[in-house]
Amino acid sequence: MTGEDLPLAGMRVVELSSFVAAPLGGMTLAQLGADVIRVDQTGGGPDIDRWPLAPSGRSLYWAGLNKGKRSVTVDLRSAADRDVVARLITECGTVLTNAPPREGLTYDELRASRPDLVHVQLHGDRDGGNAVDYTVNASLGFPSITGPETWSTPVNYALPAWDVACGLYLTVGLLAAERHRLRTGEGRQIRVALQDVALATAGNLGYLAEAQLCAEPRPRLGNHLFGDFGRDFVTADGRVMVAVLTARHWRDLVAVTGLAEVAGALERALDADFGQAGDRYTYREALGGVLAPWFSSRTCAEVGDAMRDTSVLWSRYRDFAELAADLHAYPLMGELDQPGVGPHLAPGSPILFGSASPPPSPAPTLGEHTGDVLRTVLAPRVGDAIPPA
Repeated sequence: MTGEDLPLAGMRVVELSSFVAAPLGGMTLAQLGADVIRVDQTGGGPDIDRWPLAPSGRSLYWAGLNKGKRSVTVDLRSAADRDVVARLITECGTVLTNAPPREGLTYDELRASRPDLVHVQLHGDRDGGNAVDYTVNASLGFPSITGPETWSTPVNYALPAWDVACGLYLTVGLLAAERHRLRTGEGRQIRVALQDVALATAGNLGYLAEAQLCAEPRPRLGNHLFGDFGRDFVTADGRVMVAVLTARHWRDLVAVTGLAEVAGALERALDADFGQAGDRYTYREALGGVLAPWFSSRTCAEVGDAMRDTSVLWSRYRDFAELAADLHAYPLMGELDQPGVGPHLAPGSPILFGSASPPPSPAPTLGEHTGDVLRTVLAPRVGDAIPPA
């Protein structure tokens, strides 16, 4: 697909951001065709050298979250350069940011010059305070149910899930405000708090109501699936995860393993109904004990062959190195020659338009488009105030 074929072609967004959520929101817009102009402090923001790093020392994190954007650098400590950025925002009409307000770049100041401005601001909490994914997660209780069953200390996770969700909420909020502007001609100020996104997700999935209404706290389950039968099994050459979410999944699992009669006998002995999720969960240890020998006597490939024509949900555990060696098998991935990093496989947009999705585009080098953007967007107004490229 070409840029003109994408749904956000013609939209221009100024992004003042760092770290995960706001850059992810901007990249999502860029992958849908918007011209996203990321503005950074000269020399780079606080995420310019964040790990992981390529062998060259360049940040793979920064490159990964800024694909398809243009990059402008200015001295945000300078009133004159902030005025340049304000003019850029006024011209483009839409800004996405998690940066603290700076003189000349506040919503009220920008709106005075562009009444129909769409201004999307990310905060740590609703009062405007600071927070990051890892501190928000700790405050919500998830580390207390993460990790091995025998552990008594909280266990953090590697994936910044709330940042990812927040980045997508920022995108949705911005597009909703753009839709409102198209209908009414009015701008909107959109504020999204990382803590609110995490809290809303915990509530929407029932964690919070469960804690309020149920006497027993949710236990730490290791790799067991809460509320149904799911767990990891050791195979002859690795480990697999199996998840049962419906009665059909369960029937297929016991049929393919040849254990339907054994499971039926156990069901009768326990006066249980394994067609019901609650009973599968309650007796998960007994069911796992019945199934474990079948998995341990087979390789992962043999498990895959057996499961291929069933509804059973399963996957082999792999580390990142194993996955990286197999990335050519995924249509989402495309060849990308990232300046300063080199050729590698990178994801395009996971959104399919019909049968096609936009391929990955390189992230800019820091400040790469400063002169071009300011000459083409602001030349009639800024003149000699344009910073050097």
